[in-house]
Amino acid sequence: QVQVVESGGGLVQAGGSLRLSCAASGSIFSIDAMGWYRQAPGKQRELVATTTSGGMTNYADSVKGRFTISRDNAKNTVFLQMNSLKPEDTAVYYCTVSGRGYRYWGQGTQVTVSS
Repeated sequence: QVQVVESGGGLVQAGGSLRLSCAASGSIFSIDAMGWYRQAPGKQRELVATTTSGGMTNYADSVKGRFTISRDNAKNTVFLQMNSLKPEDTAVYYCTVSGRGYRYWGQGTQVTVSS
């Protein structure tokens, strides 16, 4: 069994900050990529940021310069520091972990940015 659990979502005013955390546990080995996606109401799920075990990162253009992804490989944990939040960042944020032959998703955490 593998568990992917997110935390840290909530309600924040525009311009504020939030830090999301995600921990993968259970029978999971050799994680390569860890990352975050989001889905706003009525929209498709989209990539926010990802990071590989080698330290490479990738960001959506809409969050570059505002969001920072980091990870703790020893603890199978990934973080998303979100600064200068905008109302359009409102969405359910999903954590994903993947390796050779597998991808797991968390249940999601709601982020709401008020104007």
